[in-house]
Amino acid sequence: MKELSRNRVGVLLVNLGTPNGTCYRNIRRYLAEFLSDRRIIEWPRFIWYPILHGIILNIRPKKLGVAYTRIWNDDQNESPLRTYTRSQAEKLRSFFKDDKIDIDWAMRYSDPSIATTTNAMITRGCKRIVIFPLYPQYSATTTATVNDVFFKVLQKKRFMPAIRTIPSYPDDTVYIDALVTSIKKHISLINFEPEIIITSYHGIPKSYVKRGDPYFLECERTTKALRHKLGLDEKRLLMTFQSRFGPGEWLRPYTEKIIEELARNGIKSIVVLNPGFVSDCLETLDEICNEAAHIFRKNGGKNFAHIPCLNDSEEGVHVIEHFVRHELSNWV
Repeated sequence: MKELSRNRVGVLLVNLGTPNGTCYRNIRRYLAEFLSDRRIIEWPRFIWYPILHGIILNIRPKKLGVAYTRIWNDDQNESPLRTYTRSQAEKLRSFFKDDKIDIDWAMRYSDPSIATTTNAMITRGCKRIVIFPLYPQYSATTTATVNDVFFKVLQKKRFMPAIRTIPSYPDDTVYIDALVTSIKKHISLINFEPEIIITSYHGIPKSYVKRGDPYFLECERTTKALRHKLGLDEKRLLMTFQSRFGPGEWLRPYTEKIIEELARNGIKSIVVLNPGFVSDCLETLDEICNEAAHIFRKNGGKNFAHIPCLNDSEEGVHVIEHFVRHELSNWV
């Protein structure tokens, strides 16, 4: 029990996850874990599993492998999501000089897993842990499933540390200010003035919201706060949803449809940002930067730019630090 007597405080940053490589096997393994999560797909297993294992896991990995190859961080042989999440944790450590604070990171799906990282933190003597699901807007498909797995790990422990979970922060001033700073900075670097700014969020099935998921309302809170801070109305700053999957109706309006309509209606210059993503990933770097940009130009648009996620920028790490310090109050 020597390690436990050290009484350290752990801070665990958790993001969605990423394949370990772009080959068929790695993509398939990642998709199998992701799409087997009952928080992600709520269909009965006897209906969903034949579709998942009989069709999707045999077809989808090849297509996704090509997409991941386009955005892959070849220097470190990993996806940008893993690169940025690791960097966020490393930079966060530099703000906390106390050796009793143990900062680490994990992925909900793939490696490093929540179980592996949590067990390591407890072994290092963490009697208290702050878990930070890196999602500004709450959804059962994101924040809740991170907490599910974390507490499932603790269920197997004879010793269970004290826990604090960092809540969503859709219109927190520090977060909104960081987004506004990023928007202004990147617009100043492009050679055109955008007619429209689009905030594109990852979609979820509309049925999930009808059953009580607050995600749509929290996306609205973020968008309204950005409009207020930037002095833009609903016509200049739009809210859309991307990344649909499956046959059901998802949250509207759909990002690709709005972008197509704007181009066809004579809009020549737009920028897109993804306020729901803490780090750039496949959905931002490929779905927006490549696919959405192609749709816009194909239908008559000219100038298209993507505003990067906050990532490990000074503003981005400051947002994470802000919430971590709040939750560490009275613990350190």
